[in-house]
Amino acid sequence: MPKAIVAIGGGEIRTGGTAPIDQEIIRLTNKKHPKLLFIPTASSDSERYWKHVQEYFGGCLKCNTDVLLLLADGISKEKIERKIGWADIIYVGGGNTLQMMRVWRFLGVDKLLRRAYENGTVLSGISAGAICWFDSGHSDSMSFSNPRDWNYINVRGLGFIKGVHCPHYNSRTRGVPRRKDFRDMIRRTGGIGIAIENNCAIEFIDGRFYKVITSKDYARAYRVYKDGGQVLTERIRQQEQLAPIELLYRRDVVEGADHGSCRKTAL
Repeated sequence: MPKAIVAIGGGEIRTGGTAPIDQEIIRLTNKKHPKLLFIPTASSDSERYWKHVQEYFGGCLKCNTDVLLLLADGISKEKIERKIGWADIIYVGGGNTLQMMRVWRFLGVDKLLRRAYENGTVLSGISAGAICWFDSGHSDSMSFSNPRDWNYINVRGLGFIKGVHCPHYNSRTRGVPRRKDFRDMIRRTGGIGIAIENNCAIEFIDGRFYKVITSKDYARAYRVYKDGGQVLTERIRQQEQLAPIELLYRRDVVEGADHGSCRKTAL
């Protein structure tokens, strides 16, 4: 089985707004009715969120669904390991990335997810559930504890995918735009940013290939990086075939290049 990760920038799953992306997640399992494990740690184990996942992935898309609730007292490591090992798909919900990563590391979920990935379980998720697979991500976690006085922060992820990820690149949290703040973060820290808008996802295969998937024609994904004193953005082109992942991390991609041609803009 290939090692697959699908990182979704944002969208409404309960309305089917991410349907083409979700169908691709299911296709990657090569199973008609795959077993999907939902992990809602970032939303504080929201029962409503879990209900929507059951209705959509279970009812509409015909997956066998289960949930891993990690914030209840007394959950055993054996139960966590059993549920993660059961899944064909792990789908991580959105919310407070910082809280989620702390809980995962405390309970050893990070190591179990690494094992699942190596064994061919399809890893996926939206917003916080996309950040977690990267080296780190642009997060609004501080807005959950202090909604009136907060800043975006860079939260360390699991490092399965190289780079700093920004979900919801075309939207804002509590009125604060993500796009400008993410560019400022890359200006300060350097590195390669992978920004994904709502209704868009990037599929990664075996850590070697990628492609962009969208559920809306206007949805986009971008590379964001520092070049000298400038921060540049390049649109990552949507295509049918998988492209070599090295193209995401090169700093010399130009218009018209095979697979990864991008429009470069100084910001």
